[in-house]
Amino acid sequence: MALAKEKVDSIIKEFQRNDKDTGSSEVQVALLSKGIEALTEHLSRNKKDFSARRGLLKMVGQRKRLLAYLNNRDHMAYVEIIKKLGLKR
Repeated sequence: MALAKEKVDSIIKEFQRNDKDTGSSEVQVALLSKGIEALTEHLSRNKKDFSARRGLLKMVGQRKRLLAYLNNRDHMAYVEIIKKLGLKR
């Protein structure tokens, strides 16, 4: 499930560090979180879509690795993004 370009742009604007930042850890975590939300909604309607379930698990793993990296590099940014996205620690 790909996100719409306008939605991606708004997420990037909200979480970027500066004007030219499009790929920082914070932006990647936010994009993955929105994608996970969309796939979770899709899977609640389509329970037998196992390829989408596999994609969801891969996205969750990627987000987990990025959050661990961010926690090691910049703990305050980690705490802030967890709070903004409403994720558990």
